[in-house]
Amino acid sequence: MRPVVLGFLDKFGHPFIQSPMQKPSLPKGTRDFGPVQMSRRNYILDTIKDTFQLFGYQQLETPAMENLSTLTGKYGEEGDQLLFKILNSGEFTKDVTPGDLEKGPSGVLSKVSEKGLRYDLTVPFARYVVMNRNELTFPFKRYQIQPVWRADRPQKGRYREFYQCDADVVGTDSLVCESEIVLMIRRVFSKLGLTSYGIKINNRKILTGIAEAIGEPGKEGPLCVAIDKLDKVGWEKVQEELIQRGFEAASIQNLSPLVNLETDLKGKIEFLKVFLKDSPTGLKGVEELEEVFSLLEKMGEDLAHVEFDIMLARGLSYYTGAIFEVKVYGVSIGSVSGGGRYDNLTGVFGLPGVSGVGFSFGVDRLYDVMDELNLFPGDRVNGTKLLLAHFDQKGLDYALSVLNSFRKTGIKSEVYPEVAKIKKQLEFASKKEIPFVGICGDNEISTGTLSVKNLATGTQETLTIEEALWRLG
Repeated sequence: MRPVVLGFLDKFGHPFIQSPMQKPSLPKGTRDFGPVQMSRRNYILDTIKDTFQLFGYQQLETPAMENLSTLTGKYGEEGDQLLFKILNSGEFTKDVTPGDLEKGPSGVLSKVSEKGLRYDLTVPFARYVVMNRNELTFPFKRYQIQPVWRADRPQKGRYREFYQCDADVVGTDSLVCESEIVLMIRRVFSKLGLTSYGIKINNRKILTGIAEAIGEPGKEGPLCVAIDKLDKVGWEKVQEELIQRGFEAASIQNLSPLVNLETDLKGKIEFLKVFLKDSPTGLKGVEELEEVFSLLEKMGEDLAHVEFDIMLARGLSYYTGAIFEVKVYGVSIGSVSGGGRYDNLTGVFGLPGVSGVGFSFGVDRLYDVMDELNLFPGDRVNGTKLLLAHFDQKGLDYALSVLNSFRKTGIKSEVYPEVAKIKKQLEFASKKEIPFVGICGDNEISTGTLSVKNLATGTQETLTIEEALWRLG
């Protein structure tokens, strides 16, 4: 029986009944980020943002929710199933009829939900471009750093809410954009200390050509959905799915040499030129890939970390040209970045003929990778550098009088806000990983100085305020 809280009545005059205490919890696939985690996360975000800006990208943001008409039909059949739908406000079932219920979810959805949480940042960006096309200067380069939501099955490295860092260019079909994506990925990874990784690259035109070459023209969509799972489930399971999707056994046999092809970059390109000899679309994809590599050479860059993966598909249906996927080796996390070219995405919103290309970093996965590899800086990133400690109210008043001097010179500082034992204040600084403590005692007050203790070495010296500003600045 639930306890009655004596002396309290509800609005009907009945005794107030206290509900049992509920243990707080998080929805599966989400997580909190405390101060240390946020500091590390911002370290990643600042590195990515700096790179995007270096390459001429401008920042924008779009709403967390979009109309379902904007989102559906853009990610393929599997992507659409992972959209989080938002129930209409008020009596959301008021328009639902018994006939709708008999039709199942498809008959009810349009009556109870008009909006959904964004699945990625690319489709909202395409919507933004169409709605603001008269104010934009093309080619338009934008970056966007915001959370996205997917109703996926949570597991290690896979979340239902996570941040993406997108960079896209629209209004040009120049392959310079593809080559610069490679450079941006390499710069970010270099700054973060990641050295063992592969930038897998392919072209959807090649996959279209493969579908034609194996005797299944027009089936590049289901082909891509199936082979996109190759790394996860293996070739045997992919063959089973292809059969379920209507592919002939002979076609699957024709595909097998590509799956098992082991040769270098030049060998793969030469093999494809023969394999796709009867597919102009496929050969165009090979040509575009060669041009991306050539542009990198013209910029004085090599192909370090670049891997041509013929079976790279990426399941999203809007890609039409180059596609990318980045994996860090030696960790248990999947891909940490990906993207590609999309020639027709804005067309569904009434603006045909605008080509675009872009990619995204998965910040949460990058965080997990760096954590697993212990790559975060040893000291607390962007934390407080100096804590002013004291013995009594007079010391606290002195600390408050000098505090702003440190902050005005850019030294991240704070004062212990109440009178307490000095041991407690030092423990506070140690737990927060604050490297320096400025002690404000009677001697320091009378001489206008500060005793600065280095918690890492244990050394302590008395400095004038000016000397302390110079030493810690």
